[in-house]
Amino acid sequence: MAHHVLNASVDNCQWGFFDAKRPPVLSIKSGDTVTIDSVSGQPAFAPQAGSGFVVPAELVEIHEKATERGPGPHILTGPIAVEGAKPGHVLEVRIKSVTLRQNWAYNAVLPLAGVLPNDFDEPRILIIPIDMERKIAKLPWGVDLPLDAPFFGVMGVAPPPGWGRITTVMPRSMGGNLDNKDLGAGATLYLPVFNEGALFSCGDGHAAQGHGEVCVTAIETALQGTFEFILREDLTFTYPRAETATHYITMGMDPDLDRCAEMAVRDMIAWLHEIAGLSKADAYSFCSVAADLHVTQAVNGSKGVHAMMPKALVQQVTSS
Repeated sequence: MAHHVLNASVDNCQWGFFDAKRPPVLSIKSGDTVTIDSVSGQPAFAPQAGSGFVVPAELVEIHEKATERGPGPHILTGPIAVEGAKPGHVLEVRIKSVTLRQNWAYNAVLPLAGVLPNDFDEPRILIIPIDMERKIAKLPWGVDLPLDAPFFGVMGVAPPPGWGRITTVMPRSMGGNLDNKDLGAGATLYLPVFNEGALFSCGDGHAAQGHGEVCVTAIETALQGTFEFILREDLTFTYPRAETATHYITMGMDPDLDRCAEMAVRDMIAWLHEIAGLSKADAYSFCSVAADLHVTQAVNGSKGVHAMMPKALVQQVTSS
């Protein structure tokens, strides 16, 4: 299998949108790996010249030369086409590694946004130093925050063609702005395919984030990730799922958190039936006594809840 490198650049990035009509910037075969560079942030979120922070040249170039903007804020690298992928297939995305690319990040509080949209009347942008050697963020109130599990906030394939160009803000069935801190290195994300080639893109690098991402932003920064892409014709997922070494993960996205929880639990019941043969009633009870529901994020228009079921418990069912 081949390994590819995809750098962030004006030509390789899309700013603020997913669109099935955007041609791929890289084509690969199933089983190939790709190391992908990302950049993050609007011009107002970058540190000033002479501050001692390293601003990637490609971020400056994108700010100055990008001629096509979508309705969202995120700069995504891609899309990547996987040969043979067709609507109805599932793209298995194995996240092999995620590393920091720059010595700063930002966090923004914006009026009329976040969990508390009416509590803060003035925007605030924090430039946060990152100690690259120690892998910590130096928060201005005196906290050294460990950055041991960075992840990409946005990972998704192109939406159904009939949706047209959509914002990167709201997560949907094609993935997108999941903002799921459990999807770091070692996790596997499963995305339903809606177009020839699948057309995967990623970005919105997070050095760290709490479940909820309550003020709209995490510790936003540039990342490098290595992914392995596997075309799965044997799976029929119609909504994103994931797994880690220890857990199965299902997701729900909707403006209503109650609806998000319903979606995540229903899909976990379906998955437990598929992999363990449990009845719906048994799987429902199993979820109640063993699965954890997390508020993935509460700020992206469509909020998110993900359910996490320990694999070790499921394996007891399958081995009995």
